[in-house]
Parts: sequence; structure tokens; C-alpha cells
Amino acid sequence: MSRGADWSGRAEAVAHAAVAQAYREDGPKVLASLIRHVGDFQLAEDALQDAFAVAVEAWKRDGVPDSARAWLTTAARRKAIDRLRRERSVRARAERLAELVRLDESEEQEIVHEDSPLVDDRLRLVFTCCHPALDSSARIALTLRAVGGLTTGEIAAAFLVSEPTMGKRIVRAKRKIADAHIPYRVPSDAELPERVRGVLRVIYLIFNEGYTATEGTQLVRSDLCNEALRLGSLLAELRKDDAEVLGLLALMLLHDSRRTARTDREGRYLALDQQDRSLWDRNRIAEGLRILERAVRLRRPGEYQLQAAITALHIQGTDIEATDWSQIAALYGALAAVSPTAVVELNRIAAVGFATGPEAALELLAPLLADPSLERYQPLYATHADLLRRTGRFSDATEAYRRAIALTTNTVERAELERRLSDLADTPPASA
Repeated sequence: MSRGADWSGRAEAVAHAAVAQAYREDGPKVLASLIRHVGDFQLAEDALQDAFAVAVEAWKRDGVPDSARAWLTTAARRKAIDRLRRERSVRARAERLAELVRLDESEEQEIVHEDSPLVDDRLRLVFTCCHPALDSSARIALTLRAVGGLTTGEIAAAFLVSEPTMGKRIVRAKRKIADAHIPYRVPSDAELPERVRGVLRVIYLIFNEGYTATEGTQLVRSDLCNEALRLGSLLAELRKDDAEVLGLLALMLLHDSRRTARTDREGRYLALDQQDRSLWDRNRIAEGLRILERAVRLRRPGEYQLQAAITALHIQGTDIEATDWSQIAALYGALAAVSPTAVVELNRIAAVGFATGPEAALELLAPLLADPSLERYQPLYATHADLLRRTGRFSDATEAYRRAIALTTNTVERAELERRLSDLADTPPASA
């Protein structure tokens, strides 16, 4: 290979890697900013995709820019101008074109004046995606796609539906935003209480996807965890006396305090009882407990506060045996009263398994195992397998582990389940 060809190959590899990183880290930020300028969700997405398409060759030729985000913002804005020029017969789009051209020629950084302390473009985008004109599943899916940067496949896995089904759902949501002329803004104070609940759910789903990635070779996606925490902090700034906003922020902080301890140096999964608690982030724990205390003092309990209280009990126990599992099970029971979902019930059953014993938990698990809507819910079978193992029913546990493994798309989680299955095969049967 010639020296020139070798250089070209390295430059192309560097450019591809930089574009991939920018897509994850800067794509949602550029998209949110572009939507504010063009006023059209689909146009902004198309222009951004155009910008990414030309970035590889440009960065291969000229080198990766010092600020990928600034480069992409300018490139996407110019691609939007090109698209708008082809459609300038529409008056509204002609006005947008004139504004974009003015910004591009002046390279002006627009200053946003708002009564609200939140002027963050991505938070505006969250509220747009969570507009009540959209159905609940569309709000969550679209926000995860636009703000969190998740792929359609990752979102589909989270919703237990096929990727084409999720793709159609997202397209319909974007079309609804355009047809209903949904504004791109943080709602007024009068609208906020009604709108904020849906936003909380979206932010928590973004955090969950980061904390335990649906797919890939890493258990944790720190970019999504950080993004959810950032959005949660901004929302807490806006809603200082909203107990549930504070509850969600506390919950995410307490979970995130264990982020670096959840895998070993080789990237293998570590369950809670295997983690080195000295690696937990004590500053995050202190902040989470402080915010939870603020939420509790408001005396308006809700699902996120209850979850945060459960997580606090996990963290405050010195080890698994010292954890107050009875109190955790009771809190999950209270949580089920306000959020009666299969996920909550599964967690309650797991807590009962530690508080009362695996046999009692297996009896409670039977209705969930018989529910056809949960037949592809991996945590259900992983929990079932662990309970069966603890009762000594190794043959049944083997089958449950195999089913959980078949449903696992994250490499780290699959490796841990395979390790447990292997350990099970090496465990001698109990004496008669």
C-alpha cells in the first residue's frame, strides 16, 4: 500500500469515527436548535441528515473541526436553506428562508429572551414532543428519538414492538406535529402542571436506556444518563416546588451513583451484591438524598418519590443481607397503588423473594408468567430463573435462563446470564 493510500485510509477512519461520535453527542443538540430556526420537525431532521452525509468527506479532506457541533449547525442550516429554496412558494417557508439566510450571512448567534429560566433548545423539544395532541406512546418514542438520539430499533425494543411498527409510529407523530401546528416552546406557567408529567416519564425512559442499554456491547450509555440528569435538573429549576420533579431527579441521582460499580474492569456485569460499594459516588448519593428529603417535605407523594425512597434503602444497606427488604416490598406495594404496572409488580415480587423467601415470590410470579403481553419481557424470565435457582429447581431454572438469554440484546447482560447458567450446570444437586 502506498503512503498516500495509507494516509487516506487513516483520514477516512478518523472522519467516520468523529461523525459517529458527533451523531450521538451533538446530533440531538443541533436538531433541537435547527427546529427552532426552521419551525418544521421533518425539515430539520432531513437537513441534519444531509449535513451528516457530507461531513465524512469534508472531515476526511479538511480534518475534523475543532467544534463538530458548530460545523454541523452551520452545515445543517445551509442544507435547510437549500431545501426551503426549492419550496419557497409557501409563504411561511419563504419567511423561514429569509431568516435562515440572514443568520447564515451574519453568522449571528441568536439570543433567546424568555420569562422562563429555561431557554435550552432540547427542553423545548421535549415539551414539543410531549404535547397532549400526541398519544402517550408517540410522545415517548418521538422524544427518545429526537432528544435522546436513540435508534428506532432501541426504542422498539423498549416498547416490546417490532422496529417497522415503531418507525411508523414516529413518522405519524412528526406528521401530527406539523399538521396540528404544535409550537416549539416551553409551555406557559398555566399549562405546565398538566404537561410536566409526560415529560417526567420521557426523561426517566431516556435515563433507563442509558443506565441499562437495550442493545450494544456496553451495559451503560453514559451520554444518555448524563442527558437525562441534565434535563431533570433543568426541569427541577423550572418546577422548584414540584415534588415529583424533585423525586425523579433524586431517583436518577441515586441510581447513577452506582454507575461505575456495575461492571468490572473487563466490562462484565456486577449485580448489586457483587459491587464494590467504595466505588459508589458519595457526592451523588448525598445530593440525591438531599433532593429526596426536599420532595418528601412537600407532602405530595408520587411514583418517582416512592421509587427514590426504594433506591435509597438499597443504597443505605451495608450489604444485601442488611437491606430492609420488607420495607422495600411495602414501598413497591404503595407504588403499585399509583402505578399498577407489570414492571412494578415484578420488582415487588423480587423484593418479597428476599424478605420472605423464593417460594412465596414464585407463587406471586405465576400470573405474570401467564400474561401473553409479557412473553418477550426479558427481566421476567431472568427473575424467574433466579428464584428457581434459589429453591434448588435447577432444571426449571436452566430453561428460564435460556429463555432470558434468548430475549437479551445487550452483550453485557447476556454474558452475565450465560455465566449464571454455566454456574448452575456446575452446581451439584441437593442431597435427598
